[in-house]
Amino acid sequence: MIKSDMDPTEYWEGRYQENARFWSGKPNKLLVREVEDLTPGTALDLGCGEGGDAVWLAARGWRVTGVDISETALKRSAAFAEESGVADRISFERHELGKTFPEGEFDLVSAQFLQSPVAFDQDGVLSQAAGAVAVGGTLLVVMHGSGPSWHKQPTHVEFPTLEAVVEVLSLPESAWKTEKVEGVVSDFPSPEGEPGTRVDNVWRWTRTA
Repeated sequence: MIKSDMDPTEYWEGRYQENARFWSGKPNKLLVREVEDLTPGTALDLGCGEGGDAVWLAARGWRVTGVDISETALKRSAAFAEESGVADRISFERHELGKTFPEGEFDLVSAQFLQSPVAFDQDGVLSQAAGAVAVGGTLLVVMHGSGPSWHKQPTHVEFPTLEAVVEVLSLPESAWKTEKVEGVVSDFPSPEGEPGTRVDNVWRWTRTA
Protein backbone atom coordinates (compact mmCIF):
# COMPACT_ATOMS: atom_id res chain seq x y z
CA MET A 1 0.00 0.00 0.00
CA ILE A 2 1.36 3.40 -0.99
CA LYS A 3 1.37 6.08 1.72
CA SER A 4 -0.03 8.75 -0.56
CA ASP A 5 -0.60 11.27 2.25
CA MET A 6 3.11 11.56 3.11
CA ASP A 7 5.36 14.22 1.60
CA PRO A 8 8.17 12.39 -0.29
CA THR A 9 10.88 14.87 0.68
CA GLU A 10 9.93 14.73 4.34
CA TYR A 11 9.75 10.93 4.24
CA TRP A 12 13.19 10.37 2.67
CA GLU A 13 14.88 13.06 4.76
CA GLY A 14 13.51 11.33 7.82
CA ARG A 15 14.79 7.95 6.66
CA TYR A 16 18.32 9.22 6.04
CA GLN A 17 18.47 11.18 9.27
CA GLU A 18 17.60 8.09 11.31
CA ASN A 19 21.19 6.84 10.96
CA ALA A 20 24.64 8.23 10.28
CA ARG A 21 24.82 5.87 7.29
CA PHE A 22 21.87 4.23 5.56
CA TRP A 23 23.60 2.13 2.87
CA SER A 24 26.83 0.12 2.76
CA GLY A 25 28.70 2.38 0.33
CA LYS A 26 29.23 -0.56 -2.03
CA PRO A 27 27.83 -0.49 -5.58
CA ASN A 28 24.75 -2.53 -6.40
CA LYS A 29 25.86 -5.96 -7.57
CA LEU A 30 23.58 -6.04 -10.60
CA LEU A 31 24.81 -2.62 -11.71
CA VAL A 32 28.37 -3.94 -11.57
CA ARG A 33 27.41 -7.07 -13.50
CA GLU A 34 25.68 -5.15 -16.27
CA VAL A 35 27.99 -2.14 -16.59
CA GLU A 36 31.55 -3.32 -15.89
CA ASP A 37 32.20 -4.17 -19.56
CA LEU A 38 30.74 -0.94 -21.00
CA THR A 39 33.00 1.81 -22.32
CA PRO A 40 32.88 4.71 -19.83
CA GLY A 41 31.13 7.89 -20.91
CA THR A 42 28.50 10.03 -19.21
CA ALA A 43 26.18 8.43 -16.65
CA LEU A 44 23.01 9.45 -14.84
CA ASP A 45 22.40 7.75 -11.50
CA LEU A 46 18.74 8.19 -10.53
CA GLY A 47 18.12 7.88 -6.79
CA CYS A 48 21.83 7.89 -6.00
CA GLY A 49 21.38 7.67 -2.23
CA GLU A 50 24.71 8.00 -0.46
CA GLY A 51 26.73 7.60 -3.65
CA GLY A 52 27.83 3.97 -3.75
CA ASP A 53 27.04 3.48 -7.44
CA ALA A 54 28.11 6.98 -8.50
CA VAL A 55 31.52 6.66 -6.87
CA TRP A 56 32.05 3.19 -8.35
CA LEU A 57 31.21 4.47 -11.82
CA ALA A 58 33.41 7.55 -11.48
CA ALA A 59 36.35 5.42 -10.30
CA ARG A 60 36.05 3.50 -13.58
CA GLY A 61 36.17 6.59 -15.74
CA TRP A 62 32.52 7.62 -16.04
CA ARG A 63 31.45 11.24 -15.65
CA VAL A 64 28.45 10.93 -13.38
CA THR A 65 25.42 13.00 -12.49
CA GLY A 66 23.91 11.71 -9.25
CA VAL A 67 20.32 12.61 -8.42
CA ASP A 68 18.36 12.22 -5.22
CA ILE A 69 15.43 13.79 -3.39
CA SER A 70 17.24 13.97 -0.05
CA GLU A 71 19.68 16.80 0.71
CA THR A 72 21.13 14.66 3.49
CA ALA A 73 21.84 11.82 1.07
CA LEU A 74 23.41 14.20 -1.45
CA LYS A 75 25.70 15.73 1.19
CA ARG A 76 26.86 12.26 2.18
CA SER A 77 27.37 11.35 -1.49
CA ALA A 78 29.52 14.43 -2.06
CA ALA A 79 31.61 13.66 1.02
CA PHE A 80 32.04 10.04 -0.09
CA ALA A 81 33.11 11.16 -3.56
CA GLU A 82 35.67 13.54 -2.02
CA GLU A 83 37.03 10.82 0.26
CA SER A 84 37.27 8.45 -2.71
CA GLY A 85 39.18 10.93 -4.86
CA VAL A 86 36.55 11.14 -7.62
CA ALA A 87 34.73 14.36 -6.72
CA ASP A 88 35.91 15.99 -9.95
CA ARG A 89 34.06 13.31 -11.95
CA ILE A 90 30.66 13.58 -10.23
CA SER A 91 28.08 16.30 -9.94
CA PHE A 92 25.10 15.94 -7.64
CA GLU A 93 21.66 17.45 -8.19
CA ARG A 94 18.55 17.45 -6.04
CA HIS A 95 15.38 16.45 -7.90
CA GLU A 96 12.03 15.16 -6.78
CA LEU A 97 11.71 12.78 -9.69
CA GLY A 98 8.26 12.94 -11.16
CA LYS A 99 8.30 16.72 -10.75
CA THR A 100 11.76 17.66 -12.03
CA PHE A 101 14.36 15.75 -14.03
CA PRO A 102 18.00 16.48 -14.90
CA GLU A 103 18.74 17.95 -18.32
CA GLY A 104 20.85 16.35 -21.02
CA GLU A 105 21.52 12.98 -22.61
CA PHE A 106 23.74 10.27 -21.15
CA ASP A 107 25.59 7.17 -22.31
CA LEU A 108 24.23 5.31 -19.30
CA VAL A 109 21.03 5.96 -17.38
CA SER A 110 20.80 3.79 -14.28
CA ALA A 111 17.71 3.40 -12.10
CA GLN A 112 18.60 1.05 -9.25
CA PHE A 113 15.70 0.09 -6.97
CA LEU A 114 13.77 3.27 -7.74
CA GLN A 115 10.85 2.14 -5.57
CA SER A 116 9.12 4.04 -2.81
CA PRO A 117 6.46 3.49 -0.12
CA VAL A 118 5.29 7.09 -0.66
CA ALA A 119 3.54 8.50 -3.72
CA PHE A 120 5.86 8.37 -6.74
CA ASP A 121 5.23 8.45 -10.51
CA GLN A 122 7.44 5.47 -11.25
CA ASP A 123 6.10 4.89 -14.77
CA GLY A 124 6.59 8.54 -15.73
CA VAL A 125 10.11 8.67 -14.33
CA LEU A 126 11.14 5.50 -16.17
CA SER A 127 9.81 7.01 -19.40
CA GLN A 128 11.86 10.16 -18.75
CA ALA A 129 14.88 7.97 -18.02
CA ALA A 130 14.54 6.32 -21.43
CA GLY A 131 14.29 9.74 -23.04
CA ALA A 132 17.60 10.75 -21.46
CA VAL A 133 19.61 7.94 -23.09
CA ALA A 134 21.89 9.05 -25.93
CA VAL A 135 22.08 7.06 -29.15
CA GLY A 136 24.40 4.14 -28.51
CA GLY A 137 23.74 4.42 -24.77
CA THR A 138 22.31 2.04 -22.19
CA LEU A 139 19.20 2.14 -20.05
CA LEU A 140 19.54 -0.08 -16.98
CA VAL A 141 16.64 -0.59 -14.59
CA VAL A 142 16.81 -2.86 -11.54
CA MET A 143 13.95 -3.30 -9.09
CA HIS A 144 12.96 -5.69 -6.37
CA GLY A 145 10.59 -8.26 -7.84
CA SER A 146 9.50 -9.63 -4.48
CA GLY A 147 9.94 -9.16 -0.78
CA PRO A 148 12.31 -11.44 1.16
CA SER A 149 10.98 -14.99 1.41
CA TRP A 150 11.09 -14.81 5.22
CA HIS A 151 9.11 -11.54 5.40
CA LYS A 152 5.54 -12.45 6.35
CA GLN A 153 4.10 -8.98 6.97
CA PRO A 154 2.29 -6.98 4.25
CA THR A 155 4.69 -4.84 2.19
CA HIS A 156 4.20 -1.15 1.40
CA VAL A 157 6.14 -1.34 -1.86
CA GLU A 158 4.72 -2.46 -5.19
CA PHE A 159 6.75 -4.96 -7.21
CA PRO A 160 6.38 -4.40 -10.98
CA THR A 161 6.62 -7.53 -13.09
CA LEU A 162 9.12 -7.95 -15.88
CA GLU A 163 6.33 -7.67 -18.44
CA ALA A 164 4.79 -4.59 -16.81
CA VAL A 165 7.90 -2.42 -17.17
CA VAL A 166 8.41 -3.55 -20.77
CA GLU A 167 4.82 -2.53 -21.48
CA VAL A 168 5.11 0.80 -19.65
CA LEU A 169 8.15 1.84 -21.66
CA SER A 170 7.05 0.27 -24.96
CA LEU A 171 10.44 1.03 -26.48
CA PRO A 172 10.23 0.69 -30.29
CA GLU A 173 12.38 -2.02 -31.86
CA SER A 174 13.38 0.45 -34.54
CA ALA A 175 15.27 2.52 -31.95
CA TRP A 176 16.07 0.11 -29.11
CA LYS A 177 17.69 -3.29 -28.65
CA THR A 178 16.59 -5.37 -25.68
CA GLU A 179 19.69 -6.75 -23.99
CA LYS A 180 18.17 -8.31 -20.90
CA VAL A 181 14.81 -8.87 -19.20
CA GLU A 182 15.53 -11.20 -16.30
CA GLY A 183 14.58 -12.12 -12.77
CA VAL A 184 17.56 -12.89 -10.52
CA VAL A 185 17.12 -14.91 -7.32
CA SER A 186 19.69 -14.09 -4.65
CA ASP A 187 20.34 -15.29 -1.13
CA PHE A 188 18.85 -12.78 1.30
CA PRO A 189 19.01 -13.88 4.96
CA SER A 190 16.98 -12.09 7.61
CA PRO A 191 18.63 -9.74 10.14
CA GLU A 192 18.39 -12.65 12.60
CA GLY A 193 20.23 -14.98 10.22
CA GLU A 194 17.22 -16.92 8.94
CA PRO A 195 17.97 -18.23 5.42
CA GLY A 196 15.96 -16.68 2.62
CA THR A 197 15.92 -15.42 -0.93
CA ARG A 198 14.76 -12.38 -2.85
CA VAL A 199 13.98 -11.78 -6.52
CA ASP A 200 15.42 -8.72 -8.28
CA ASN A 201 14.31 -7.86 -11.80
CA VAL A 202 16.74 -6.52 -14.40
CA TRP A 203 15.91 -4.66 -17.61
CA ARG A 204 18.65 -3.46 -19.95
CA TRP A 205 18.30 -1.81 -23.33
CA THR A 206 20.66 -0.18 -25.83
CA ARG A 207 19.39 2.82 -27.79
CA THR A 208 20.27 2.23 -31.44
CA ALA A 209 18.67 5.26 -33.13
